[in-house]
Amino acid sequence: MREFTYQRALDVSGAVALLDADPDARFLGGGTNLVDLMKTGVERPAQLVDVRELPLDHIEVTGDGGLRIGATVTNSDLAAHPEVRGRYPALAQAVLAGASGQLRNMATIGGNLLQRTRCGYFADVTKPCNKRVPGSGCPAATGEHHNHAILGASEHCVATHPSDMGVALAAFDAVITYETIDGPGELPLAEFYLPVGDTPHLETALPPGALITGVTLPPAPVAAHSRYRKVRERASYAFAIGSIAAALDARDGVVRDVRLAFGAVASHPWRARTAERALVGAPADAAAFAAAADAELAAAKPLPHNGYKVTLMRNLVVAVLTELAEEAAR
Repeated sequence: MREFTYQRALDVSGAVALLDADPDARFLGGGTNLVDLMKTGVERPAQLVDVRELPLDHIEVTGDGGLRIGATVTNSDLAAHPEVRGRYPALAQAVLAGASGQLRNMATIGGNLLQRTRCGYFADVTKPCNKRVPGSGCPAATGEHHNHAILGASEHCVATHPSDMGVALAAFDAVITYETIDGPGELPLAEFYLPVGDTPHLETALPPGALITGVTLPPAPVAAHSRYRKVRERASYAFAIGSIAAALDARDGVVRDVRLAFGAVASHPWRARTAERALVGAPADAAAFAAAADAELAAAKPLPHNGYKVTLMRNLVVAVLTELAEEAAR
């Protein structure tokens, strides 16, 4: 591991100033991803700026009925919060589906959004990887890729984003707030992650040196009737091979509102807007759910060994929306 200096920031402006003074520095929250990458040599910061003690660890209801979540709130505290469990249950379920209890106790909301892919080629510094070394190639495209992207990828990168929490945030139109040396800013989650294209090493639209300060969830009555479902290769702690965050408002057998987002299928949490448009006003039944899933997945471009994800995601859409529709009809 490269030697580095360590400083603890006491306020947001001080944290941002430290990173502005050293572009080779990194913010340190829970460290559950960054420290692992430092150990393998993928990340080699000259300085760590510890932001864990910043006053960003609160969850509060906004004036319009949404939620504001501070960036240093831990995953465990987010999942246990009564307002999250009541207003956005899929978010609480998504967080509990990710990692282990020990990791959730350390991991922060801001860090969760910025975690890097778990692609084996990215994590191995002896292998080429366009995300780690631009222009070196993407061996996953022809190599081991059974858990890689089927949507939104390119010939330059087929890795997936590992966040469970991000999938639920995508379904509920989350907005990311941040601070830079020039002042505050915000980004809708839909614009936060950059398309892969030919620059997979550029992952987010955050300005250089920006510190995530929080996540705002707008009010969404439909979110109270939501669910997160994760499929993984073993029942214990594992990353998803496919997941879905879904919310449904169905009355008199007709879909009035719906939210859908997919995980483990793209370089970022994938909002299934084509499926949503197909469902609004449609019958709340399995046939309509399957047709909407097919419309969304028509854009899929599976690789030789991950085509199973198309069927998996179709089945997840039908199963989870059917469960929500049956609950609404009771």
